[in-house]
Amino acid sequence: MIGRIPVLDVRPLVDCGRHPAKAVPGETFQVSATIFREGHDALGANVVLRDATGRRGPWTPMRELAPGTDRWAADITPDSEGRWTYAIEAWGDPITTWRHQARLKIPAGIDTEAVLEEGAILHERAAADVPRSEGRDCVAAVADALRTRSRGVAARLSAALTPQVTGVLERYPLRELVTSTRPLPLQVERERAQFGSWYEFFPRSEGARLPQEEGEPPVSGTFRTAAERLDAVAAMGFDVIYLPPVHPIGDNFRKGPNNALSAGPHDVGSPWAVGSAAGGHDALHPDLGTVEDFEYFVERARSLGLEVALDFALQCSPDHPWIKEHPEWFRHRPDGTIAHAENPPKKYQDIVPLAFDTDPDAYASLVRETVRLLRLWMGRGVRIFRVDNPHTKPVGFWEKVIGEINRCDPDVVFLAEAFTRPAMMHALARAGFQQSYTYFTWRNTKQELTEYLTELSGEAAAYMRPNFFVNTPDILHASLQEGGRPVFETRAVLAATLSPSWGMYAGYELCESKAVRPGSEEYLDSEKYQLRPRDWAAAEESGQTITPLIGQLNRLRRSHPALRGLRSLTFHHCDNEQVIAFSKHWTGQGQQGQQDTDAVIVVVSLDPARTQEATVTLEGDDLRRFGLTEAQADGRETFPVRDELTGRTYEWSTNNYVRLAPGVDFDGPPAAAHILTLGPDPGGV
Repeated sequence: MIGRIPVLDVRPLVDCGRHPAKAVPGETFQVSATIFREGHDALGANVVLRDATGRRGPWTPMRELAPGTDRWAADITPDSEGRWTYAIEAWGDPITTWRHQARLKIPAGIDTEAVLEEGAILHERAAADVPRSEGRDCVAAVADALRTRSRGVAARLSAALTPQVTGVLERYPLRELVTSTRPLPLQVERERAQFGSWYEFFPRSEGARLPQEEGEPPVSGTFRTAAERLDAVAAMGFDVIYLPPVHPIGDNFRKGPNNALSAGPHDVGSPWAVGSAAGGHDALHPDLGTVEDFEYFVERARSLGLEVALDFALQCSPDHPWIKEHPEWFRHRPDGTIAHAENPPKKYQDIVPLAFDTDPDAYASLVRETVRLLRLWMGRGVRIFRVDNPHTKPVGFWEKVIGEINRCDPDVVFLAEAFTRPAMMHALARAGFQQSYTYFTWRNTKQELTEYLTELSGEAAAYMRPNFFVNTPDILHASLQEGGRPVFETRAVLAATLSPSWGMYAGYELCESKAVRPGSEEYLDSEKYQLRPRDWAAAEESGQTITPLIGQLNRLRRSHPALRGLRSLTFHHCDNEQVIAFSKHWTGQGQQGQQDTDAVIVVVSLDPARTQEATVTLEGDDLRRFGLTEAQADGRETFPVRDELTGRTYEWSTNNYVRLAPGVDFDGPPAAAHILTLGPDPGGV
């Protein structure tokens, strides 16, 4: 039902308010609505933000975004975790209406005394609601001034229009016909739900030994040997160490090297084929170690500032105990067999999918078992789960499971690995997944990146948080196969600065680029199917690594609040299609308690082979948001920028020439990108 003052099309609005919008503490986002009223009387509006206890936040007035559009907005910033709400109040503004009429009538001599008396009455009413410490006497004095006939008419009117009176009434307006929308939910989650740098590796490869003689079995790495790699991962500045499934692997239909359909006696198989006689999802692969070894790994990671994310692959090998214990969880063919999983054109002969609708009780029992498993691993120190192929299970299933977990443990984070149709990806995010894989890997041109990031940073940012992985064990994009080290560098720069969360799979820092065959995105000798020990020390000694760049990117992300968010992302005009330019900004409370502004401009060449030149244009409004002066915003004065990749400082203005070239030296930063910080003290907040 439309209220006395219509408030329509409130945003963000996730599934008509069924699901909450999302934020993290300190994140600023916009609440907007279409607000209008009949006739010509003035109106006002404000956002009511309430925290998890119901406490009302500070007064947040809304402003019309552009005159005549009736679209009003305000920025709000929740400051703690929990289930918040936000609502909009619209109201008639009789004093602003009176001011408009008085400015017209009194100079024209129309109803002068009546108009002044009306104003006096309104200011008396307004003063009653203003605390004395906030200017009550100032507003009350206006009534006396308007009634003082010994003064000139113009002077009486001007007493009501002073900046001091205006300021008080902006904080404590006189409101009539107040119309409120229903409160909408806002889930404020811990920062890791939005911001983090992820590193994926296979524990079985770290410390592994390959056969030296024919017929000799390989020796798997363990949680203990994998823990030795954590220092290097932490030194690169990562926040999350992500492990593929660590459970027993099935024997029947086990895959061989390079996804071969038949495996030899010593082939280790894919960790995603979960389950064997040694156990299922609640067990550890015997080669990796014991529960005590796993908990040692988790604690060692924690001591280095790393959280462990565990792959949760809700699927089975043909040898999983569930096959016999819970036949109702699987769909059987007429001949009694269970079909293997497929994701055309890929086939997973070593995996059988679960079925949720074969038995009335199957769905509920699968929810219970899934929650049990998650809580088991939570008890072993895991608070982040990367969920494999969630789009092959009902959306409502995940809504139920994640809701059950987060109701008691709101700090647990779920990442949806769903490279699928946009509708499904968005539905999973709305249903509760804190983060989502994206199409970033397949967005490589300037137009593709601009269009996709504009979508992600727009209305979708209210509920869908992207995680930009530059590669995965499944995905080696053609650009990485063909472009050499410059592409590895620039894709890392793009992922780390465009998205608050980004990730890489081990070997990316070595620029591993060999595909199993032309036209395939599968790695040659994929670690999914075999042990892949790497000589990290030799790579570092030879300089054949982009580890220094990775560390630099992660340090910048931690030191610049602008890079921790997505919603402020702005693309800037650049007169070369091979060069992309964008910025992010942040305004908030600095380390000393004062208000600070942080801004980062990124310019990247998308051409890995040739030098590119361009002019980057910055608009005045963008520069004002960066905290620069009016003279700097309109191009009359330059401002300093610091290239954080080289340490060089430049003077920039509204139009700026750049020259970018592919990198030529493993020891230096990429010459194909600039990451520029600016402000009074470029280089960090």
